[in-house]
Amino acid sequence: MASSLENLSLESKEVNSEDDVVNPWNVCSKNKTGIDYDKLIRRFGSSKIDEKLLLRIEAATKKPVHHFLKRGIFFSHRDLYSILNLYEQGKPFYLYTGRGPSSNSLHIGHLIPFIFTKWLQDTFNVPLVIQLTDDEKYLWKDLTLEEAKRLSVENAKDIIACGFDKKNTFIFSDLQFMGEYPSFYANVIKIQKSVTFNQVKGIFGFGDSDVIGKIAFPAVQAAPCLSSTFPFIFGDQKVPCLVPCAIDQDPYFRMTRDVAPKLGFSKPALIHSSFLPSLQGADTKMSASDLNSSIYLKDTPKEIKNKINKYAFSGGQETVELHREKGGDCNVDISYQYLKHFLESDEELMNIEKAYTSGKMLTGELKKILIESITKIVQEHQTNRKKITDDDAKEFMTPRKFS
Repeated sequence: MASSLENLSLESKEVNSEDDVVNPWNVCSKNKTGIDYDKLIRRFGSSKIDEKLLLRIEAATKKPVHHFLKRGIFFSHRDLYSILNLYEQGKPFYLYTGRGPSSNSLHIGHLIPFIFTKWLQDTFNVPLVIQLTDDEKYLWKDLTLEEAKRLSVENAKDIIACGFDKKNTFIFSDLQFMGEYPSFYANVIKIQKSVTFNQVKGIFGFGDSDVIGKIAFPAVQAAPCLSSTFPFIFGDQKVPCLVPCAIDQDPYFRMTRDVAPKLGFSKPALIHSSFLPSLQGADTKMSASDLNSSIYLKDTPKEIKNKINKYAFSGGQETVELHREKGGDCNVDISYQYLKHFLESDEELMNIEKAYTSGKMLTGELKKILIESITKIVQEHQTNRKKITDDDAKEFMTPRKFS
């Protein structure tokens, strides 16, 4: 009988030309309204976050769920019920998420998993490890090792500025940490021994011309799911892991979930986010390589205003008269989609949706609201970022026992 990994390796053959493209290196929708996430859940075999699960989270935490959950921005999961069971029983788990440092600054799309991960850390009061995959970016991008390492530190500062608890957070660069702790490489090599070349080729679509570093890398992203990678935090305990991530990263953890039990660990649980689309439209996600598709955390108020006014795809009608008559389409309007992510007030968002859909609110007015909202978020982050020193980054990135 074929193993679950061998079944997974067939997935790329089952995807037809009409399906959205969603993998760790490329996200593209066939529809102007964006990715069909219900179809993606069926394709990936994950579970939808429904009202029952939201009520269970609120019952366990005694707190309202984050608006990312209420609005379906985090929409899919694997084994989240198991994590809630552990929490209710007073048993430990930890959070693991990551970032591939390929630019000097994060864009606002990168904030989504970190905002939510901070909420998880604060709500459940659990340890957090954040992987910076500078080795991955060296393999996939035209970067020197020195530049990849530098970007790791710069991105770490952006992440720290989100407000993570220093006493409970470890941020690590693969290129640095692999040499500091043999436990990391030991788990990487165990995972590599458990997955065949055919399996990893099938899961990730690697070709014969890909360098062998790419083929070996998935084990590096998998290893932080095993608590023994971090003996200075967990000692000899085998602690389960919850991974908040965008759903394009799911292939790494489908592989990990097959391997982990063979190595004596629990399968990592996952909670998946949708993508913040590019300014140009909902059929692609923001790209760090296209400056006009993204709003960066280093952008000035003038740059933010210009980008939104010039590039944010509109769901409005061709003329004011037609818009007043027929109203706008929030499903494709990028300004509304961004407000759905970043505007915390449900009442305010609902009023905006009604006004825009009815034609009472014009596209220019909607863009103005978004400009004000995003500018405030970016400026607040920039204020926090200026306070982060090299010593702060070094402290977060130093292996240590949590207090």
